[in-house]
Amino acid sequence: MNPSLDSLVRRATQDDVPAITDIYNDSILNTTATFDTEPKSTADRLEWFRSHDDRHPVLVLEVDSRVVGWASLTEWSDRKAYDGTVETTYYVASESRGRGYGRILSEALVVEARGLGFHTLIARITDGSDASIHLHESAGFKHIGTMKEVGHKFGNYLGVHILQKML
Repeated sequence: MNPSLDSLVRRATQDDVPAITDIYNDSILNTTATFDTEPKSTADRLEWFRSHDDRHPVLVLEVDSRVVGWASLTEWSDRKAYDGTVETTYYVASESRGRGYGRILSEALVVEARGLGFHTLIARITDGSDASIHLHESAGFKHIGTMKEVGHKFGNYLGVHILQKML
């Protein structure tokens, strides 16, 4: 299967929030990709969705009319001097991982960020997420630092790698 032929990346709508919530909750419960530890309600994710705007969009990846992943560009800081910097995030449904969908979402975020005039992309990736680090590095992100043991999940203190891509 060639994901680029069978998939569609588009801006998310409120109708996508239940699927976004399901994908995120699976990651909360089963991975260290997020430091959230309690599942989120659809209402909570709807509030999160509404906190994004045209300059900070949420994207979804559809395969056969089903959302299998989502991604977002999030404001790095509310301070005006950071307006050219954005944080990238993406999640793929557990049953859809390993099919190239993360790469599609990553590429879509870069295209979106360029189109919106951003200068710098930042990614925060937890220790042990080697596939995510590799994906980001293959997309031109550079490792710029590691925050040691800043999160505690599944009984372990975990560090977070900071990766950056200059557009």
